[in-house]
Amino acid sequence: MTMPECIPLNPKTPRMFSEEPAENDERIFEKITSIHLTPEQIDRIVNPTTTYPRQENVLAVHWHPEHISLHLIEQRIQRIFPNRKESLIIPTQHNELLNFHEYAGVEVDAYSKGFNQKVQLLLHFHLSRIQSAHVLKSMLAYTFRYRQHQMNRFLDALIEPNEDIIESAASETGANDECIRFVRAQMKKLALLIEHHYDRIPIEMFKNKLLRDFLDEYRPEFGDAWINRAQIFLHAVKQLVKAQFPLRYFYRTSEIIEEARSLGGGIVIPHPEQFWPILLADYDVDGYEIWNPQSRRYTEFLISVINRKNALQKSRDRRLLLLMGDDTHMGEKVRDPDKQVPEKAKREIGVQPAWEDMDIQKALIAADMSRKRVIEEYKARLGEEPVKSDPKQQISS
Repeated sequence: MTMPECIPLNPKTPRMFSEEPAENDERIFEKITSIHLTPEQIDRIVNPTTTYPRQENVLAVHWHPEHISLHLIEQRIQRIFPNRKESLIIPTQHNELLNFHEYAGVEVDAYSKGFNQKVQLLLHFHLSRIQSAHVLKSMLAYTFRYRQHQMNRFLDALIEPNEDIIESAASETGANDECIRFVRAQMKKLALLIEHHYDRIPIEMFKNKLLRDFLDEYRPEFGDAWINRAQIFLHAVKQLVKAQFPLRYFYRTSEIIEEARSLGGGIVIPHPEQFWPILLADYDVDGYEIWNPQSRRYTEFLISVINRKNALQKSRDRRLLLLMGDDTHMGEKVRDPDKQVPEKAKREIGVQPAWEDMDIQKALIAADMSRKRVIEEYKARLGEEPVKSDPKQQISS
């Protein structure tokens, strides 16, 4: 499909865009890199608009706190599920190990050599097993830095620029010269602001979303139509940069699995349809995510695949579990409502409607799987020695 071109700001006179940050640009940068929440944002976190008083079992092993305090998130969870009885709630920050009470988790980026692709793994641990996990923490600290390196390449592609990437993105999206000049000027401002304020920027802010968030703040000045088209071009550039990003930044999938297993950790493959060959790799994992808000199309197919795997490997000590992930990003909930991505903002920790879908439920019953059953089995694998911990605590990675 041919994409419409960016709407010119002034069809008769090409507009010049300043590349030097002004006072307003400084204010915008301060806003999007701050990890401090306003009272209104805190209220939005601790007072959810929807609650589930009838849900007694809560399985949440794929969600991202981002820069939101786990103490505030706990208040939200208590209000969403006021009558919960059984639960397994584990945060999975990207490449950063965090704990919530007695469990800790992380979503790790890794590299599968067999099919030459980046994949993700969800690692889950009982807190007692990782007090001295020095090797794993060092591996995560190394991998954590890749997002900053990729963001730098993203900026460089626009600023230097990388003509091949710019041309390909323009061709794909229909971006005209004025649109491209606008995006490049804004990104030059952003790069200068990063350079000027580098020492005070929280490291978790160095990721591709920073470019999107910076551009979004100019909607009042340039209008939604213009910024929407600029965002489409920016997204196309990002995808091209990601496709060319070297895999050397990642540990091999087998190395991550081996280290997690040595610590008694659990391993789940999230959204496997994003890297189909992983279903054939026969990695030593505890289960697969069969549903995700962005991955709903193949749920019943994935159930049948995992069922066949379990039937063919009855000699295994532990069957493969079927899990669902809400993939909630809590940072999305504190963005200005008019700048939120609605599909992401409506996600909720522990809310996976597919468990109640009649067709899916039929397949799950045949597989002897339910939310309650998965919670019980996975907890048993992780171990449940009682450990007192503060939900605000963050494990150094």
